[in-house]
Amino acid sequence: MAASTHTVTNQVPPLVGYDVFRADRVLSEAVERHSAPGLLDGTRAELTALGRAAGSAEVQEWGAGANDHPPVLRTHDRYGNRIDEVDFHPDWHHLLGRAVSSGLTDAWGRPDGHLRRAAGFLVWSQAEAGHLCPVSMTHAAVPALRADPALAAEWEPRLTAHAYEPGLRPAAGKTGALFGMGMTEKQGGSDVRTNTTAALPLDASGEYVLTGHKWFCSAPMSDGFLVLAQAPGGLTCFLVPRVLPDGTRNVFRLQRLKDKLGNRSNASGEVEFDGTWARRVGEEGRGVPTIIGMVAATRLDCVLGSAALMRQSVAQAVHHATYRAAFGGELIDKPLMRNVLADLALESEAATTLALRLAAAYDADTDEERAFLRLAVPTAKYWVTKRGTPLAAEALECLGGNGYVEESGMPRLLRESPLNSIWEGAGNVQALDVLRALQREPAALNAFLQEVGRARGADHRLDRAIKDLLTELADLAGIEARARRLVERMALVLQGSLLVRWAPPEVADAFCASRLGGDWGTAFGTLPHTLDLASVVERARPVV
Repeated sequence: MAASTHTVTNQVPPLVGYDVFRADRVLSEAVERHSAPGLLDGTRAELTALGRAAGSAEVQEWGAGANDHPPVLRTHDRYGNRIDEVDFHPDWHHLLGRAVSSGLTDAWGRPDGHLRRAAGFLVWSQAEAGHLCPVSMTHAAVPALRADPALAAEWEPRLTAHAYEPGLRPAAGKTGALFGMGMTEKQGGSDVRTNTTAALPLDASGEYVLTGHKWFCSAPMSDGFLVLAQAPGGLTCFLVPRVLPDGTRNVFRLQRLKDKLGNRSNASGEVEFDGTWARRVGEEGRGVPTIIGMVAATRLDCVLGSAALMRQSVAQAVHHATYRAAFGGELIDKPLMRNVLADLALESEAATTLALRLAAAYDADTDEERAFLRLAVPTAKYWVTKRGTPLAAEALECLGGNGYVEESGMPRLLRESPLNSIWEGAGNVQALDVLRALQREPAALNAFLQEVGRARGADHRLDRAIKDLLTELADLAGIEARARRLVERMALVLQGSLLVRWAPPEVADAFCASRLGGDWGTAFGTLPHTLDLASVVERARPVV
């Protein structure tokens, strides 16, 4: 018989057994908004199935298991032969298998493909984020491979297949394949033009051998990798398969796995090439332009990943406050807690709305939308990914001590949140990329301004912010030192424009008052008290 001192009361039930997609009003509305009418029912059905799986107890256990049992490097077999393999926990394979079978690597060739895939990526990331790394790189490799029609014809059907086939064997014998990427090196990091990995041409056209190292190579058990190396004609993009067509292992020496802050389920390693066979992708000396399509696609996935982490953090915080009583009532009804939750919900809604708008632009594939993406993707990558970490920390605090323990899942969200800001170019890289587009591609700025201008006249604070932004854009003197300030303003104006057009009035009002109107403090929970905060919080509450 339990002692009376151990009676458990006032504890919050776990957020489990729910549809992650249907419980997210913002995401559901965005899918409806951007979907082709004839495809909407099918898209909803596939996202509902994925959402129910993501919210199930079984899949949540997979996520915990994959993080509690990180990958293990095996450089040699028992006889001393070099094998360079990474062992993953079965839960990793369960998660990755469901992601691939749900079409999260298949966007480029199906109607509404980017919208459907982006929404699914956002839903499934809330189950566990680490395994989405190879999913993202596999999806993003397609535009880079299209620089070589023969390579694209060979590999694209495997990369977009809904078939997960782990294990190292010749790709020609697989229905589905995964891709990784290796760009950065010890001496240069984001400055890939300083790469020292050398590519020596062979007699056969387009074939090379590589010698050098890569400081970060994620998902090293993938079937192939896009890497940058110095060929005689300059920095060039190459395809490196893990297994050669004859079944022998390519030289792909894994020196160690990175011991990372978060992203624990995913393997990131240091790789040595020593006579490693590779196929050229694109022209010699055109490595960066060739691989830039992959970089842009993975940057959008960083935005989606951060939006997913934000949404799950907010969902957990609002769920906790709904069921937890303190000081004579439920936390969700306390004015100060309501202010915090509403502020978090605004940040999450703005991130999701922007992310799905970018995905829809990929599907439209017009000259204007491509120009819009040129500025909007690095702008969103800069701002949305930076907002993830403070939001996750504040959401964890909403759970108090219960959120600080591993069993809550909140520490995993917090540890994961800085990744998307660093991966595929940290904040300064994104800000400088925006400056390049502003200075060299006038069509990109025109498309961006047309987008934000669609909401002109609907909110005086947004109108004033657009006017101030135009003033900043007119003065590019000394712009590099203030690039972060400029890109932040661009992101907030873009988010404000989208919310004014598409969000409920109480959401748009609160966003414009705080983010654009200046009525906001320096921490979450400092919204004007006169706003309809209860409606904002209710909109963010997951219905179990």
